[in-house]
This record gives sequence, structure tokens and C-alpha cells, in this order.
Amino acid sequence: MTEYEKPIVDITLVEEMISEHLGDGAVEITPLQGGNLSRVFSFNHEGQGYVIKFSDLEGAYQSEIFVSDLLSSQGIPFPRCIGHGKTGNLDYSILEKIEGRNLADFSAEEQRRRLPELIRILTHLNHIDLGGARGYGWIGAGGDGAFPTWKDYWESVYAEDQTGSFWENWYALFHTSCLEKEVFDEIYSRLTAYSHFNEPYRYFIHGDFHQWNILSDGSRITGILDCNCAYGDFLVDLAILDRHMDGHNVVQAYQDHQAQAGIVIPDFNERLKGAYYFKGLDGLRFYAKMGWTDAYEYTRNFLLGLDKS
Repeated sequence: MTEYEKPIVDITLVEEMISEHLGDGAVEITPLQGGNLSRVFSFNHEGQGYVIKFSDLEGAYQSEIFVSDLLSSQGIPFPRCIGHGKTGNLDYSILEKIEGRNLADFSAEEQRRRLPELIRILTHLNHIDLGGARGYGWIGAGGDGAFPTWKDYWESVYAEDQTGSFWENWYALFHTSCLEKEVFDEIYSRLTAYSHFNEPYRYFIHGDFHQWNILSDGSRITGILDCNCAYGDFLVDLAILDRHMDGHNVVQAYQDHQAQAGIVIPDFNERLKGAYYFKGLDGLRFYAKMGWTDAYEYTRNFLLGLDKS
């Protein structure tokens, strides 16, 4: 299977969609790097900065307006969605731009300095009021999770039949990429063994909480970006951050903050392992599809060494 290609978006189409929502006058329309599944542009309109994203994945931004309202209304520095729609086979979304650079662009030392603030924001994010929303897993346009239980959610993530989604025909990766069936099966069995520790917990999960989705101006965190939002155990976000900031003692810093805040986390170690396996398995599959063999090997070795028993 070849590396996934983001859609090609002509600048004229970008201008048309901006004009439809904001009127004429957009300037400094600039393609941005990042966004594995979206083609992204920044622009200015009447002195305000914005971002517009395009995806050829069906329903790519359906829940974005709900999540944007949910987070920004509760003090999370998340971009406010001001417009979205469909043009041809592309979904698009327009958001207010948050100033700052990707935390990934800063030195390891500068990233380390931001860690305490990052953990405070993550804790706040994971404990926001969900209102009357129900369910687990992917958050739909109406705000409910797509599944009745955590188990139903994670099993669906790794089901073979993913017709119409980014993961359609993903079993082919076992034959066409570096994805190893025996390794996948081993980690899946460990996920099965540990996931029941995660099942009782239902909080907001960002789902992609790492340096490439975090903005900083060099002195503070200014914003949190794109998420694969879901309802479930918040330790999923900690597992993601820890693997992306390896060597920064993220887990210990997190535990120290929770202790200072008086937050007790039952079955912490078991739940964190369940989270590592859940997200790590998806990481293996994604890295294989994208052709990122180094990231695949790094994650594979971590997961296999996590629990020898």
C-alpha cells in the first residue's frame, strides 16, 4: 500500500470557500505544513487570522464545530470554528487562528520547560463538563459518543471492515507494508487483557495530544489543535504525550501534578498500559501505511517490551 496522499487543493477553490463564509478580501493565503490527513492554509481577513482545512475523507469535520464550542467555552485554548461545509468531494472547515508555533519546532529544553503548563492544560481538558452527552468513542456532530461501551469502541477501531474510511482495506498492510501480523496479534491480545481497566472511565479525550498539535509563543502554551476526539479513559492522552516526549519523564510529572491537585487515579499503571496498547497499536498501523519505518520500529519495540509477562 502506498503512502497516503492528502488531497490537492487549488488556491482558487480556497479563495471561493473563504469568500462564501467571510466575503472577499482574504490576503496572505499560505499553505501550511502538518496535518497528516488535511490540506491546510492560513490567511488573514480584515485583520483577523484564520485557518482553512480540506479533507477528502467523508465527514472529516462533522464533530469539529461541537468540539470547538465545547472546549473554547470552558477555557481550553482551542480554535473556534466559524464555518464548515462540503465542496465537490472535499469537506472543509474554517477556524480562528491561534498565534504561536508548533511546540515540536522548539528545542528539547524549551519543550521541557513547557511541560508543567502542558500537564495543567491536559488535566483541565480531560475533566471538562460533558453536559448531557452520552456514549464512548468518536464524538458525533450532536456530541454523543458513537458506542455504548469502551470495549465496543476499541474493537471497532481494529475491525477488519472499515469500508469508506481512512482504514478501508487496512488488512492489506500485513502484505504490502512493514506491519507484522504476529506482532499486531500479540499487542492486540495484551490490549484485550488490559482494556477492562479502562472501561469504567468516561472523560473527554483529545486523542492526538502531542507537540505537533500544541502551539507556543516561546513563553507559554497558546493553543491546542486538531484532535481525534473521543469519550473514554483520559490516560489515553497521557500515553500519547509520553510517547511523543520520550525522555522528559512525562508520566512522573503528570503523577506529581495529580497528587498536588488532589486527583486520585485508581489502577493507574494498568490503565496506562491499556492506553499504551490502544494507541500504540493504532500507531503501528498508521506508521506502516505512511511508510514511516523508523517510527514503526520505535513503537513496536516499546510495546513489545512493555509487558513481558
